[in-house]
Amino acid sequence: MEDKLITTAIEMLDRAYVPYSHFPVGAALECADGSVYTGCNVENASYGLCICAERTAAVKAVSEGHRDFKRIVIAGNSEDYCTPCGACRQFLYEFAPGMEIICLNAKREAMKTTLSALLPHGFGPEHL
Repeated sequence: MEDKLITTAIEMLDRAYVPYSHFPVGAALECADGSVYTGCNVENASYGLCICAERTAAVKAVSEGHRDFKRIVIAGNSEDYCTPCGACRQFLYEFAPGMEIICLNAKREAMKTTLSALLPHGFGPEHL
């Protein structure tokens, strides 16, 4: 399944709408039942309205009734690994604080980590 997720995230790079940053990102999110939701970043002339690939995939999953995220692959074309931004880390933490994160770089090398490692002491529903 991991190889399929990696391939799917890479394929999503071509769907990104990035006329301003020219920084495409693709994502493939796996839920506990094996279903996969994809995402790409979508920019807007009003920069605050941009949405990241990770949140696109997560919103699609939630809108289809899934809140049990297992792992996500994030693909970028940069030299360094494409890690989720702070907003995406917090957004994903809401649903799966311990989920696996696989970050790819332009060479398609993978760095594996967990969301809790990227966002230690995250703020979740249990804090309310």
